[in-house]
Amino acid sequence: MFGALSAYVERAGNGAANQGSITAIYTVLVEGDDHVGDPVADTARSVLDGHIVLSRALAEAALYPPIDVAASLSRPMAGLVGPAHQLLAARFRALWTRRQEKQDIIDLGAYAPGRDPLLDEAIRRAPAMEAVVRQDMGEAVSLAAAAAALQAAFADQPA
Repeated sequence: MFGALSAYVERAGNGAANQGSITAIYTVLVEGDDHVGDPVADTARSVLDGHIVLSRALAEAALYPPIDVAASLSRPMAGLVGPAHQLLAARFRALWTRRQEKQDIIDLGAYAPGRDPLLDEAIRRAPAMEAVVRQDMGEAVSLAAAAAALQAAFADQPA
């Protein structure tokens, strides 16, 4: 299976002159929430240029599309967006991930503000950050609109 997956991925892409190209969207369905330990999902992540991990918990919280920002990745992003966008996206990812990691202690009331400046910022920016990743079912968001929303989430911080 591992060799076959690599062969399928290598087939997609640009062909020789006048051959055209093949674009592919591969899906891997993982039972339960153990997508990190699943060997097929892990192999797919290792050979693909990017991956979007969907989260059942986000869908249950009515946050659509339910993309797990911390677990998803785009390797070609650096060649597709400018440096300012890359910096904001990295900051967004760091804050989103920290809040996600610490959500249990926040919910229990065990977190005291001031102990973790990154988490404090993540909590403060949470509504604006959620607005960046939330959209209606039939809504299409352009790259320009997404970049503007990302910038708005960090409006009080220079890019």
